[in-house]
Amino acid sequence: MKWIREWKSLALIIGGFILCYYLPVDWLRSLERLHNALWESLYLVKWYAREHVLLCLVPAFFIAGAVGVFVGQASVMKYLGARANKVLAYGVASVSGAVLAVCSCTILPLFAGIYRMGAGLGPACAFLYSGPAINILAVVLTARILGPEIGIARAVGAVLFSIVIGLCMHFLFRHEELEKVKATVAMPEPEVSRPLWQNAIYFAAMVGILVFANWGRPSAETGLWHLIYAAKWPVTGAFAALLGWILVRWFQVRWWKILLLALLTGLLAVLFPQIPGIAFVVGVIGLSVIINTEGEEMQEWFETSWGFARQILPLLLIGVVIAGALLGRPGSEGLIPSDWVARSVGGNSLGANLFASVAGAFMYFATLTEVPILEGLLGAGMGKGPALALLLAGPALSLPNMLVIRSVMGTKKTLAFVALVVVMATVSGLIFGTFWG
Repeated sequence: MKWIREWKSLALIIGGFILCYYLPVDWLRSLERLHNALWESLYLVKWYAREHVLLCLVPAFFIAGAVGVFVGQASVMKYLGARANKVLAYGVASVSGAVLAVCSCTILPLFAGIYRMGAGLGPACAFLYSGPAINILAVVLTARILGPEIGIARAVGAVLFSIVIGLCMHFLFRHEELEKVKATVAMPEPEVSRPLWQNAIYFAAMVGILVFANWGRPSAETGLWHLIYAAKWPVTGAFAALLGWILVRWFQVRWWKILLLALLTGLLAVLFPQIPGIAFVVGVIGLSVIINTEGEEMQEWFETSWGFARQILPLLLIGVVIAGALLGRPGSEGLIPSDWVARSVGGNSLGANLFASVAGAFMYFATLTEVPILEGLLGAGMGKGPALALLLAGPALSLPNMLVIRSVMGTKKTLAFVALVVVMATVSGLIFGTFWG
């Protein structure tokens, strides 16, 4: 209608006037900060591609694709669906992070896989939060560097958060969950092509590759965590060998293809021991070629995994670029000065805890990087309450993570999930800061 077009034009004119009126010319005259923001976004993208896409996301895509192909919908709904036993469903989802040492982005393909297969919203959201939040190594490192009280509060808070957030999401969207229940009343028992224990070992092999390939370097050069780190690539190779044996034995993949790939990756690992990523890349490419040239079941696995990658990777890239431009990398600045953050999280006020929760929710934290960042902020005057709030909100959320969650479960559910995380992290920080600040 004509009057709508007129109002749009007027709104654009007013918006343009306000922009010109408040244009920060003095700030823009020196383009140093804009220049830094551009380079920070590019550096973060480079770092993310090197450290997370290959070792974290690619195995996660294969696992998510396997869930979609080899785990029947009825099986998922039996354990995690709207009709599942609540104690079992939330119990499994809430402690998953103890096994999956992943970040807020790596958990996304796995979450999308179980959610689309029919998992209830509550257990799926509990899994989505707990995956990156409950990481044994991160909790131990937190307790050692930031203090045992913060480490214990992080562990207990993360488990409780995942359950409470899942229950709240189920309650807020209970009508949709009831529709799920009605839709699955007549669902037949799944046809089992291979025993459950075989599928369990198959998934355990892929999870082992994901976990040990991404095992971070601990702060101490001694102890159990360092021994595991020193042996991470041999252990990863052992899980890869187990996966190859499983594909030949239980999935009828031709043995000579797996043997040829194993010999090639083993040779590369010997020739380039300081660059294990070369063997890993060749292994991923080889596995993709093999399963895409085998039977219908293997081809479906590849196509489903590629479908998740095609949907998720572009959104993650956009989110990482924006996050890098706004907040920079640890130790570097983007458009938002780091001293603003440091000044805003001092003490234990509601504003400080809320700011820490919101900032943590939008920042991107790779696994374990949140601990040294918080160590620096605590040294700059950050309160212990806001520190816990950031620990509870930060690892589980990020701007890239939010973009992907929205594409999986919609805008309303994503806003509700983010709001629950931020509010609960803020309240927890306030309580913790009051008694232990």
